[in-house]
Amino acid sequence: MYQSKLLDAYKQAQNYVQDKQIAHDLNVNPSRICEMRKGKRYISDSEAVFLAENSGIDPEIALLGCHADRNENPHIKQLWETIAKKFNGHGLHLNSMAYVSLGTLASMPLIEHLQYALCILC
Repeated sequence: MYQSKLLDAYKQAQNYVQDKQIAHDLNVNPSRICEMRKGKRYISDSEAVFLAENSGIDPEIALLGCHADRNENPHIKQLWETIAKKFNGHGLHLNSMAYVSLGTLASMPLIEHLQYALCILC
């Protein structure tokens, strides 16, 4: 599910530890974030754009992924996923994730850089 990945990217970009911190930023009840992760509730377009812009992810990619998640019709869902794959095929998603990683590293002190590198290697 794309929306969980989007929430995780935002959480990492903001150096948050708990989902309730995301809920505060979105001005929603913390239980809503849990519902989003379980697929019982979907991220709105405005929430997706907010999360993407503050995570260094292209908002267009975020909207495509969220729309693919929302659709129950298998044919329409497949169309959204095909469109998202075309964008991903152009490397847009990888560029966005690289910007998030670089932004995260740039904001950390040296000791945290080393801990971050160790976490990635593990």
